[in-house]
Amino acid sequence: MGSRIQKLAKNVIEYSLDVQLGENVLIQSLNVKDEYALSAFIEEIHNRGGHAFVDIADFTVRRKLQMKGTEEQFKLEARLRLERMKEMDAVLLFLGEDNLSEFSDVPAEQSDLYQNIHKPVNDEMMKKKWVILNYPTKAYAQMAEMSMEAYTDFLFKTCSIDYSKMSKAMDALVDKMNRTEQVRIVAPNTDLSFSIKGMPAIKCDGKINLPDGEVFTAPILDSVNGTITFNTKSIYRGHTFQNISLSFKNGKVIDFSSDNNEKLRALLDSDEGSRFIGEFAIGVNPYINRIMNDIGFDEKINGSIHFALGEAYEVADNGNKSTVHWDIVQLHKPEYGGGEIYFDNTLISKDGLFVIEELIPLNPENLL
Repeated sequence: MGSRIQKLAKNVIEYSLDVQLGENVLIQSLNVKDEYALSAFIEEIHNRGGHAFVDIADFTVRRKLQMKGTEEQFKLEARLRLERMKEMDAVLLFLGEDNLSEFSDVPAEQSDLYQNIHKPVNDEMMKKKWVILNYPTKAYAQMAEMSMEAYTDFLFKTCSIDYSKMSKAMDALVDKMNRTEQVRIVAPNTDLSFSIKGMPAIKCDGKINLPDGEVFTAPILDSVNGTITFNTKSIYRGHTFQNISLSFKNGKVIDFSSDNNEKLRALLDSDEGSRFIGEFAIGVNPYINRIMNDIGFDEKINGSIHFALGEAYEVADNGNKSTVHWDIVQLHKPEYGGGEIYFDNTLISKDGLFVIEELIPLNPENLL
């Protein structure tokens, strides 16, 4: 894995974060226990003339702190983290979970308290150059129903593709979305409409998440109406959900169902913004063709769309504020029941493939 880690570190630090001389870069090592991998990123930061800082977090320990931590304790921790974040120019979130359910028994009130108090830290991070990157673990491989070797190979392959080529092809979709007023999604048990008029479309081309490959925007907050039924499993804050169906009226979730309604209700009631949509996106990564049960991959699957309940991104801000940002994916490939995307009553995508001339270069066969 050594040479691949070194190559990946170089790509992340040079291309994705574009670290410049004198910049401060924080590596948040979230359960990654590979000192060699961390050292490779530190070395690349130093090679670029940057200053490397490392925050090592163990999720078993973090769970224990959240279980019975006090408001006073959380506030002090958040204040210290915020002061450090303000000094950073770039952040690498290096994620290596070994138990995806580690936080599942943290009481909802404790989790919400922690997330609310630490929200200013996350908001400050969003102002920086930042990247989220997985480290291969057995938990991720098992979640994707792959061998450890196959998962590791897939991770490095999808994170090391020519993102500059993908970026150029995305421009047509960005332009199309910027000129669109009304969007309609039609799929099995789904008919959802909303406006994106005046909202900017943002391409994700390897500069933020790795793997990458989506174009996102946000609906006008009160414009979402209809029902959407998601056909992928979703894991959020340690809880697993399947068969999620959400019905909206004037932007707000008014009815819902899933196989885990108690936890779903708790998330939807997290705060005022958690029943509204903060993001709409279309996935276009040509190498990601299957469900990995990991949102870092699944939201980039070619032939997919996803919505995020909760917080909108600052670069495409519809005004929704929340401690929640929960991405949920719907696949439009024929084997998942198909689906259609309409922009201003024009069909632009059917069964996972773009069907209008200017967007056909984004179909997988043209990006490989």
